[in-house]
Amino acid sequence: MMASMHDIFADGGILSTHLKGYSCRPGQLQMAESVENMLEADREEGKEASCLVVEAETGLGKTLAYLIPAILSGRKVVVSTNTRNLQDQILHREIPFIIRYLAPGLKALCVKGKQNYLCLYRWHQLVSAAQEELFSESRQQKINEWIENTRYGDRTELDWLPGNAPLWQKICCQSHFCLGNACPDGSACFLTRLRRDAADSDLLVVNHHLLFSDLVVRKTGFGEVLPRYETVLFDEAHHLEQVATQFFGFTFSKFQTLDLAGDIERSAQIDLAGEVLTDIQGAVNELVGAIERFTFFFPPEKGRFAIAWGSPIFSKAFELGNHLVALFSRLSERIKAVKEKQDGPWEQYGQRAEELGGRLKQIMAISSCEEEGEMSSYISWYERGERNITLSASPVEVAADLHKTLYAHVAHCLFTSATLTASGTFHYLYASLGLPAETPSLRLPSPFDYKRRTLLYIPPRRFPAPTESGYQQAVYARMEELIGLAHGRALLLFTSFQAMEGALSYLERRLDFPLFMQGQAPRHTLLRQFCQQIDSVLLAVASFWEGVDVPGEALSLVVMDKLPFEVPSDPVIMARIKRIQEMGGNPFFEFQIPRAIFTLRQGAGRLMRSATDRGVIAVLDARLTGKSYGRQFLKSLPPSPVVDDLDKVALFFSGEKDDAR
Repeated sequence: MMASMHDIFADGGILSTHLKGYSCRPGQLQMAESVENMLEADREEGKEASCLVVEAETGLGKTLAYLIPAILSGRKVVVSTNTRNLQDQILHREIPFIIRYLAPGLKALCVKGKQNYLCLYRWHQLVSAAQEELFSESRQQKINEWIENTRYGDRTELDWLPGNAPLWQKICCQSHFCLGNACPDGSACFLTRLRRDAADSDLLVVNHHLLFSDLVVRKTGFGEVLPRYETVLFDEAHHLEQVATQFFGFTFSKFQTLDLAGDIERSAQIDLAGEVLTDIQGAVNELVGAIERFTFFFPPEKGRFAIAWGSPIFSKAFELGNHLVALFSRLSERIKAVKEKQDGPWEQYGQRAEELGGRLKQIMAISSCEEEGEMSSYISWYERGERNITLSASPVEVAADLHKTLYAHVAHCLFTSATLTASGTFHYLYASLGLPAETPSLRLPSPFDYKRRTLLYIPPRRFPAPTESGYQQAVYARMEELIGLAHGRALLLFTSFQAMEGALSYLERRLDFPLFMQGQAPRHTLLRQFCQQIDSVLLAVASFWEGVDVPGEALSLVVMDKLPFEVPSDPVIMARIKRIQEMGGNPFFEFQIPRAIFTLRQGAGRLMRSATDRGVIAVLDARLTGKSYGRQFLKSLPPSPVVDDLDKVALFFSGEKDDAR
């Protein structure tokens, strides 16, 4: 007889008996029972997936709460996460425990994107070409020995090969290099072996990017990335809208074009001769010249901007874009003539040319619809970097695509994260992911004692607002004071690189504590140094607002410079604001505030990573108390005592908690 969730999670149950340090949490048991109930329903023909939304705050143990009922259900399950850290936790900590004590026959496998695995054909081609500048003889020998012993050719097993090594880019699997059934190394292919084992597994662990690439491939009707599955469990689900926006759109870039041109030229030198070689080289040279001219006519400023083909600025680019589409089509036709006589990658080259030309044509067509004032479901935009230009078309809303590709084809979907609500409701999440208002949900608070072990510091109302002169200097000075009271041990989170760099310049002249800044070293190196030097200070932006897990004394102060509203000039953000306005809504309250709350809550969540942690969360933005909407942010933050007096912070850090409260 299968154990009940109560038998597993309650006091005296399997977890408390066998899992060191385990303590029963009613919220964890409630979540496990809710997941179990969701999984009991079979999918009815013509009906969409049964869905469950669970906000489970830090310390609840949500991973086991969804893994155990999912595994015991006997369903074919995919767990999708946003970070590798969570994948590693599931695979190396949770799964071994479950296999040992609950499901000894479980087959679980992590599946990654193709580029994480070695392509034997590309490796043998590279060795044959003897490109000594890419690898030494010792490296070649080490990889050959590894190939004899590895099961899947997983990149992470080569811990001696730097992450950005050009060598790996030459030997990893790529969709446009795959020869399929024509590959001479097909019988030994690592990717084929991985897919075979994945089809035989009960549980697959993937990241959101791979899951959505699978949904997109299924949408086209041309195959699949993952074997068929019944159930998807989305952890770190607050990222789904962003990832879906990326994968349900289209991209075209200068680098993609030059990459194709370079591959064709190299193969042409080996495979072709005479008039055919001259013909292909001419087509490639024409394409390279056209992409250079096309991108030259985009404005020179770096960043992300909307495309307006009808404006004089883009008129020449529009003309050249149409010419470029024609050149891709012409190149594809010439390659067809070659592939009839040549084996190897020529079929893939033709497909790549067709795909790139097709994507550019789609983006230009979408932009033209926008210029004509038609209601478009996409926003077209471009991003100019140091050497590359990328054109994109992104869906303004992703709900419709989720219904078509996900909800209509699986039986169950769980959405869970520590931050899924804004102002205490799931309204924004439901709207953005297209979930019905009646979708079952749970809000499970953290078991950590925020009221006794933390403070929330907000500067008094007289503190300069972010729009006022003197604000930035006031923020830096207040950070200096807070860091001094905490004796270092601080994570400073900023909403821009400029603010972060200004803070470093200010603080390094005034503090004796070690200072580390994002960008000075790899993320894992910075976090290791920060943990080891207890009195240090780490300054960071963007990705460090979440995923930083530093329990213990090394992190006792988290400071956020201001409310993390997104830049309203971003073309996708602008399009979504415009859509809400067209529908008669208020984008500030319906869109901008909820998204800022998600980010703020993630930042605040960096402080308490275990029940014994204690410290101060500081948000140096007086709008929290000075603006009416500030109450929505406060309502969403942990239940820490709120103070605006630095003396109370000093008392807290000196250990006099009662006085500080």
